[in-house]
Amino acid sequence: MSVVRHPSSVEPEGKKMTKRAIYPGTFDPVHYGHLDLMTRALSLFDELIVGVYDHARPTKSSLLFSAEERMQMIQEALDGRNGVSVVRYSTLTVDFAKAMNANIIVRGLRVFSDFEFEFRMALANQRLMPGIETVSLMTREEHTFLSGTTVREIASLHGDISSMVPPNVARALYNRFNGESVAKYNRPLPLRD
Repeated sequence: MSVVRHPSSVEPEGKKMTKRAIYPGTFDPVHYGHLDLMTRALSLFDELIVGVYDHARPTKSSLLFSAEERMQMIQEALDGRNGVSVVRYSTLTVDFAKAMNANIIVRGLRVFSDFEFEFRMALANQRLMPGIETVSLMTREEHTFLSGTTVREIASLHGDISSMVPPNVARALYNRFNGESVAKYNRPLPLRD
């Protein structure tokens, strides 16, 4: 049996093609579920670019942390891990992927309802950019309940979030909620994060 390779997938002699993927999200805040997906994606791809979304849209209009703060929290949590970079973007995700020279989007699936959302988004991305592929990784069982909304809610009521987020993120959350009235944070929360 012979294997036929598409001409665009043939590697030049002595050169290895780099598999680069993006993992987009708001990461408000980054939690252990996100970090687990980043680590697992790094085992599948040569490079992972964590795209921190920085644009107000109806379902994400009230972020707790600025893009700079979210990027810093992710970088600190990753602690200089090789093969991953953190980049802010404010365009369509497929345009960000193209700008980063990546044709793979990594997404996470926690519960069944995530599948429908991610399936529709993957199809829309393929329509916008036919060469794009979405790789969905199922979350580990211990992270299925985690979301930015859950973490923010618990932190706002001074609950223990130490098993949900890295120490640097926990400090930032507690400082944010101690520094401003929780009553001021009564904007609509995202539908999914």
